[in-house]
Amino acid sequence: MSRIIFRKEGRAKYISHLDLMRTMQRVFIRAGVQIKHTEGFNPHPYMAFALPLSVGMESDYEILDFKLTGGAALEKLPELITRFSPEGITVLEAYDEERKLRDMAFLRVTIRLIYDNGVPEGAADRLRELYARPELVVEKFSKGKMKSEDIAPMIAEATFAEKEGEIIVDALLSAQTPALSPNTFLNAIDTYIPELKPDFVRVRRKMLYDKDKKVFR
Repeated sequence: MSRIIFRKEGRAKYISHLDLMRTMQRVFIRAGVQIKHTEGFNPHPYMAFALPLSVGMESDYEILDFKLTGGAALEKLPELITRFSPEGITVLEAYDEERKLRDMAFLRVTIRLIYDNGVPEGAADRLRELYARPELVVEKFSKGKMKSEDIAPMIAEATFAEKEGEIIVDALLSAQTPALSPNTFLNAIDTYIPELKPDFVRVRRKMLYDKDKKVFR
């Protein structure tokens, strides 16, 4: 299997996961890159994205796996795929798969909590105390219904720094089995201290790691 690491930002953050799959299929075709397809009447390409992003989130470290069968050398893919991709998608690396996607364990995100009227007094300290609790039960929508879940064991790290009009959160979250999404992470604010709910939220995935907190490749 071959793997590319790409950045998804700017206008591209509004491309949904399903639309991104279709987009990348067309990009490979336009670039003349040949990848393995299923057999049968309606063949489709073998493509696997790691941890699909929610719409509106940016990322510095997205992974796409596929089997390259021709059309370009692996080292040519970053420039070639970027050239035919929509604005905001930039391929950073292309290499032969080193680890299976199931070996991912953590994801690092930067979350900007933006307040129109300035950061409430003491907000960073209150958030720091909230996310340090040994138990943090929130509601999440899963498989068509709401359920309660303790997210505290899924938070490996969380720091909070105040800037002008916003709080910058740097968090290391469980990526798989169980997975904690940034949206569910933020549900704790709505549940416990709704008066600190920000007016806007900006989320950017920074990196993926294995169980030893080494960069996943």
